[in-house]
Amino acid sequence: MSEASETKPISRQVLEDFAAALLQAGGFSEQYAEQSAELLVWANMRGTDSHGVLRIPRYIEMVELGIVRGCAEPTVSHEFGAICRLDGNLVPGAIGMSVATKKAIGLAGTFGIGLCEISRISHSGAIGYFAEKIARTGMIGIVMSASKPLMVYHGARGEGVSTNPIAISAPAGEGQNPLIFDMSTAAVALGKIMAAKDAGHPIPPDWAVNVEGVPTTDPSKVKAVLPMAGPKGSGLSLMIEVLVSVLGGNPLISAALLEKKDNGFNGLAIAINPLAFGLPHAVVEDIAALARAIKGLPPAAGIKEVLLPGERGYLAAARRSADGIPIAAGTAKRLAEEGVKRGVAVPAEFS
Repeated sequence: MSEASETKPISRQVLEDFAAALLQAGGFSEQYAEQSAELLVWANMRGTDSHGVLRIPRYIEMVELGIVRGCAEPTVSHEFGAICRLDGNLVPGAIGMSVATKKAIGLAGTFGIGLCEISRISHSGAIGYFAEKIARTGMIGIVMSASKPLMVYHGARGEGVSTNPIAISAPAGEGQNPLIFDMSTAAVALGKIMAAKDAGHPIPPDWAVNVEGVPTTDPSKVKAVLPMAGPKGSGLSLMIEVLVSVLGGNPLISAALLEKKDNGFNGLAIAINPLAFGLPHAVVEDIAALARAIKGLPPAAGIKEVLLPGERGYLAAARRSADGIPIAAGTAKRLAEEGVKRGVAVPAEFS
């Protein structure tokens, strides 16, 4: 079967409107549905379909289960100088992380650095989205999120840690896209396994293991994903749990492993104001020079051009803006079924 027959090209606006309508019908407030849809489609636009609209049925299910409150409002639990801790009160992840990001930026404007942790939210989606928001203000961004055990801890057989991602961003000068480094601590994001399942594709044997702890190529039999670079990935994930969850007062891994409790999701946004370093010139100029230096390196054999962190995503967004977003047939089918179930008009592109 050709790639074209396995996907359906959907325009950004159609996809975003349909996503928002589905989320609202599933229990999100209108504003929260629109914000969440924007984040999901941002991921699809950049080619990160694992964190895109395929997540919608699960997001709605979480509202039905009471894991997420579609109109919850985060509250301040504690604030001290440049540090703020928020209770998400089970708010959808896109909204919770947006609140934390905005707070971190505000604190960095006052103190030179701002650190905002938010606990008890839902899946935060592609955290590069929030890192980009920070970089667009001219600041350096560091964003992380944490969840329950989903990934093998190196040397153990079953889940021990999560796929906890980290994103770092930096402004690259006027008229230039910021640098965005966004990675999961797993060999692959869990959403990519979901995407492979929707597309009917096998997965590489080094992505995940089945219930017996044996590598599998069948996405429907995945029990846990494997860490990136073995002990490096699982170690980094563990330390993100310390920074994001333990310091936030909502431990996830120990609660799951020792008490069999699911404490939800947590997130962390850090904004660093370059002006606080008192340099005689604009830091962004040096970042731009660094970007030019890397782009100027001769490509290796078989490589068309050297790409900067985040550049592949911007290139994908330009293509998808022109040609439409290719949505896996399985994902389109599930979203259409969700629309019929909830009385939401299904766009013609999904049929």
